[in-house]
Amino acid sequence: MAIATVNPATGETVETFTAYDGDAVEQRLALAESAFRTYRTTGFAERAVLLRRAADVLDAEQEELARTMTVEMGKPVGAARAEVAKCAKAMRWYADRAPGMLADEHPADEDVADSGAGSVYVRYRPVGVVLAVMPWNFPLWQVVRFAAPALMAGNVGLLKHASNVPRTALALERVFRHAGFPPGCFQTLLVGSGAVEDVVRDDRVAAVTLTGSEGAGRSVGAIAGDAIKKSVLELGGSDPFLVLPSADLEGAVKWAVTARTQNNGQSCIAAKRFVVHADVYAAFTSAFADRMRALRVGDPLAEETEIGPLATAQGRTDLEELVDDAVAHGAVVECGGARPKDLPEHLDGGWYYLPTVLSGITPAMRIHREEAFGPVATVYRVESLEEAVAIANDTPFGLSSNVWTTDPEEQERCIRDIEAGGVFFNGMTASHPAFPFGGVKRSGYGRELSAHGIREFCNITTVWRGR
Repeated sequence: MAIATVNPATGETVETFTAYDGDAVEQRLALAESAFRTYRTTGFAERAVLLRRAADVLDAEQEELARTMTVEMGKPVGAARAEVAKCAKAMRWYADRAPGMLADEHPADEDVADSGAGSVYVRYRPVGVVLAVMPWNFPLWQVVRFAAPALMAGNVGLLKHASNVPRTALALERVFRHAGFPPGCFQTLLVGSGAVEDVVRDDRVAAVTLTGSEGAGRSVGAIAGDAIKKSVLELGGSDPFLVLPSADLEGAVKWAVTARTQNNGQSCIAAKRFVVHADVYAAFTSAFADRMRALRVGDPLAEETEIGPLATAQGRTDLEELVDDAVAHGAVVECGGARPKDLPEHLDGGWYYLPTVLSGITPAMRIHREEAFGPVATVYRVESLEEAVAIANDTPFGLSSNVWTTDPEEQERCIRDIEAGGVFFNGMTASHPAFPFGGVKRSGYGRELSAHGIREFCNITTVWRGR
């Protein structure tokens, strides 16, 4: 993929960028290594001041950053503003709480005595240069949720962003520079995917974190493993959304629409498979399709737009193929299932797809097993909680899950039996700095956010002193 800003609302190429050559990458690696030598010796207080300044920069540049993201990947501009605000909030959250999360830990006195030591404690030390390979769908948030904890821990960051969001990638570098972080603490590498292996293998890079496709995760994880370097992978998801008889049906429908269509449906943690008990299936499916059909599709820079275009032409093609395959195998189109036909002429070249609901899904359909990355929902009818959980788990992914029930026993069963990194009851999956985020199975390994996330890229050091 060329490194370029292509407006998905129109298909117009706005700007192209020249990839960094080997010398340019080498200069940035050397600068990152040099920066780490001194930055790692700073204290939490100094790092927190810098990170709060970065949050202030985000606040001041919110509108410009929001429009940059919208033009590059098509999210509605209101959602883009919210993403900038969320990033600023996360920076301040880590600035406030990182010292406590990384404070020295002291074992029980009896264990210290049993070891023969005079004192023992555990210290969290930074590991060094961390490479982040990031996706285009939340081009600011995905980066900040790595960068904020990594920088507070004393690490430095290198960003290899998706090739279709170069303006956002460069803007992030400017944010940290304008906040006063020392040169080299956070740098963007404008390179294609073919350059990633050499950077991961470079001895100056200590670890790598990737958010992206299963294929990208396999590749980067294998390279990191071969180089014996720590990696964290957050990959695809095909999250279930269970609706059981005790559910608040109106609330379930409302949040089902948001959970499926957030970010134009292009979210790893978007609910994609709606598993509905027979007692409420007809009412839910009808209301769900009605609300999906009513969503306003259009120019993502228009304030009234609720659904913008897919981020890439290939993404729309992939989505269309999944829907066509499902229909060919007997799926029923409750709404959507096509490109919109009534958009303004200047949007004719954009990569739009109507919000879609498919019912009658069977294992013979590709969409039963593959992730639909766009505003397409599949609905399943089940007769019991056991059947619902079985369908929820019948996926290679395990990122998160949503369950609508007020029955405490059903909730406990779902916590015990659903194979996912999160179970959200009577709401929708969302990320927050305070809660660990990540999955199981082919959704990856490791955790982002919370104390678990900041410790992923720390050298957990035992300090033992004799009597």
